Formats: sequence, structure tokens, C-alpha cells
Amino acid sequence: MTDHETEKSAELQGEKELPKTPSYEEVLFYERKPAGFWVRFWAYLIDLLVVAALTSILVKPVFALSGLETTNMPWYGPYAIVSAVIFYGYFVVMTKFFGQTVGKMIMGIRVVSLKSDNLSIMTLLFREWIGRFISVTILPLYWIVGFTPLKQGVHDYIADTTVVHEDSFRKNKMIHKKKLEGSELQETGTF
Repeated sequence: MTDHETEKSAELQGEKELPKTPSYEEVLFYERKPAGFWVRFWAYLIDLLVVAALTSILVKPVFALSGLETTNMPWYGPYAIVSAVIFYGYFVVMTKFFGQTVGKMIMGIRVVSLKSDNLSIMTLLFREWIGRFISVTILPLYWIVGFTPLKQGVHDYIADTTVVHEDSFRKNKMIHKKKLEGSELQETGTF
């Protein structure tokens, strides 16, 4: 092999080994629009009516027939405890099986997890039982929904969830790094 052919093959190999610089592209995607404070507020009021109806239909007759008092009871009384179990149980069961309560169905919104595709029972217990207890006990904490980017309340932050509109989307842009050919596990550039 001559020196001229060796130089030429070295140049060709040098061209093949040049590192490719990563390039970026803009990706457009649609995501569900987060539900704001007022739509969630109205859904919650509807849910309160449903829970009050359930309690009046299922619990009050039992207490009336057994002669137990349902008014002027302390928070730890039997009627209050059964009512609380129905209240929290309603939110947990409806959200687990339908992803939304009756109020959310009427308003066209649903609960979604920010971590996974489905809502686990532990996520729901933290969101609907513990988080809702905190939000209902300290009412101004629920107003946080109106001021956060994903419209999350304290109970949503605890469980990594949010509430979104079912049929409303917003367009977002994201800068995405184009994938290079190869595994990118080895550095191809020279030092």
C-alpha cells in the first residue's frame, strides 16, 4: 500500500468518526386542561348534596328506629362517626371505580394521577381521606387550587394527583433532544 492510499483511508476514517452534535426539535403535544377552583367547588357542593342524601336515606332511619339521637351529638358520637365513614367512603369508592364522583361527572372533570396511569388504593386513601380531612379542617388550604399551575389542592399534592377536564385540552410546546444513532454509551469525540 502506498503512502497516498494510507492518507486517503485515514481521512475517510476521520470523517466517519466525527462526533455528531445533538440537535433539538420542538414537539407539540396536547394535554388535558386542569380544572380550576370554581368548577371543582361546584362539583364538591353537588357531592355534599349526594352524601347528605345518602346519609339521610341510609343512616337516619336506622338511628330513628333504634331510638338514638341524631342531632346535637358531639363529633365523636355514633351518628357523626357513621356519617364521616359514608362521607369519606363515598369519595374513595367513587374515585376508585369511576375516577370521579357524581359532582365531577356532572361538571365533566376527573381525578388523574401524575405518576401512573391508574389511581392506586393507597393514592386514593391519602387523597380522599387524609388530604380531604386536612383541606376540610383548614378551609383556606383548599383555596390553593386557584393559584397553582396544575390547579392542585393540598390533598392533590399529598397524593400526586390533579383534577382535569375530560373534554378540554391545551396545546403545549416542549424542546426535545433528537436521538442520535447508536447507543450513546461511548464518547465518539476526541479529547
